[in-house]
Amino acid sequence: MTTSTAAATVRTRVHVPLSFSDGYQATAEVITFNGLADGAEHIALVLGDPAATATPLVRLHSECLTGDVFGSARCDCGPQLREATERIAATGGVLLYLRQEGRGIGLYNKLDAYALQDAGLDTYEANTALGLPEDARDYTAAAQMLTALGITELDLLTNNPDKAGQLRDLGMSVTRTVPTGVHSTPSNLRYLHAKVQHTHHTIALAPMAILAG
Repeated sequence: MTTSTAAATVRTRVHVPLSFSDGYQATAEVITFNGLADGAEHIALVLGDPAATATPLVRLHSECLTGDVFGSARCDCGPQLREATERIAATGGVLLYLRQEGRGIGLYNKLDAYALQDAGLDTYEANTALGLPEDARDYTAAAQMLTALGITELDLLTNNPDKAGQLRDLGMSVTRTVPTGVHSTPSNLRYLHAKVQHTHHTIALAPMAILAG
């Protein structure tokens, strides 16, 4: 893991009104960047006033077409995105929407992995059965984006210890990690259980939910 990042610069800033299916609304300043390490079209959504606190609340949210757009109940991505938007808007901070579908393996590979999960593998076993990394995500671009926005110290909204670890290795000061809520459904309990057991996500699953996974 690198310990420093090349500079990225802000490309465009535009205000976009957001409206969710449950009626929640917010306005985000959507920012694009030049010079990101992976060349992907990641965006930052600035919500509320990040300057109102020394440690703005930040979430690194990996794109999930099935969950974010179509409301798939196989994961908790859509509800996490909705929750993060409101929590960050309330305190001031930034939501980084990162183009890392399927933990970085891409949409088609993710759907292939779903088919293997239907045959009995968990989410990590399915990725490796396809000859792919369990988690291919690298957060160098995320650190570049935050630095370009003048944020080097932050609270991180996440259940995933790898996100905080990578950001710290990249020179960011993560003051604390803040877990998201638990967004369990009968269709995603096994998925959530795998994240807790395999990669130590801080998801407070009830005992019966863990057994059901």
